[in-house]
Amino acid sequence: MQLGLIGLGKMGGNMRERIRRAGHTVIGYDRNPELSDVGSLTELVGRLDAPRTVWVMVPAGAPTQSVVDELGELLEPGDTVVDGGNSRWTDDEKHAAELGAKGIGFVDAGVSGGVWGLENGYALMVGGDKEHVDRLKPIFDALKPEGPYGYVHAGKVGAGHFAKMVHNGIEYAMMQAYAEGWELLEAVDSVDNVREVFRSWQEGTVIRSWLLDLAVNALDEDEHLDKLRGYAEDSGEGRWTVEAAIDNAVPLPAITASLFARFASRQDDSPQMKMIAALRNQFGGHAVEQAKKA
Repeated sequence: MQLGLIGLGKMGGNMRERIRRAGHTVIGYDRNPELSDVGSLTELVGRLDAPRTVWVMVPAGAPTQSVVDELGELLEPGDTVVDGGNSRWTDDEKHAAELGAKGIGFVDAGVSGGVWGLENGYALMVGGDKEHVDRLKPIFDALKPEGPYGYVHAGKVGAGHFAKMVHNGIEYAMMQAYAEGWELLEAVDSVDNVREVFRSWQEGTVIRSWLLDLAVNALDEDEHLDKLRGYAEDSGEGRWTVEAAIDNAVPLPAITASLFARFASRQDDSPQMKMIAALRNQFGGHAVEQAKKA
C-alpha cells in the first residue's frame, strides 16, 4: 500500500520505518529537509496514486489545522486523511466535516508507543467511518504489535482520540502512584536501596508493568534522580480528560490529582516530579530539565 506521512519527528520517523519494513511505500514530508522525502506537501500529494491516503503526525491545534486546510485544497474526492497526532476529539469532528464536504474521508488514530514503537509496535485506537477505516487496515496491521491485541476501531470520528486521551489520563495517574511511592521510600532511613526495591517489584507483584520497568531503567541511569529537576509538563490530554469527566459527571479523583501534581511541580523542585520527568523521558523521549548545580 502507498501512504503519505507528514511529520517525521520522534514518532513519525519511526512509524515511517516500521511501515516500510512491512513492505509498504511511504513518502514522508517534514519541514526539516534532512528528514523529508519531498520538498513540499504539493509534491507529496503528486507522488501518490489515487485514491490517496495521507497520515498527519504534527502537534495538535493550529499546526494540525494548517495541514488539514492545505490537504483539503490538494486532495481529491475519494482520498483519505488520517490524523495520528494527539488532537482533541472535538477537532476531529470539525476536520471530518470540513474534508467530508469535499468528498475526502477522515480517520482519527490515537497512537501509543513512544520511542519504543519502532521495535515493539504501536497501540492504535481508531475512529471513523468503517469504509475509511477498512481501507487503512494494511497500515494499521503494519504498525500494531504482533499478536491479536494493540488495535481497535473504537467508534465514529473522534472515538480514537477520545480513547487515547483516556489512556493518557490513566498513564498520568499510574506514573503519579509510582512517583509517590518512590519519594516515600527515599524519605525513610530504614530503606537504603530504593532502586533495588523497585527492581524487586518487576516480577511476581500486582504492580509490575512496563512503566515500572522504565522506572528501573531511569534509576539505573541516575539512582536518586539527582540530575533532574522536579518539573513535569502536561501534554494537554490530562486536562482534556478531566474536562470530559466534568462534562459527563464522571468522578476521576486519581487522574485529576495527578494533573494537579504536575501543576505543583512548576512551583518548587518536587522529588515526585523527578520520577515523572524520568518516566516521560524513558517511554517517549520527552525532554527533561537538568538540575541546577549548587
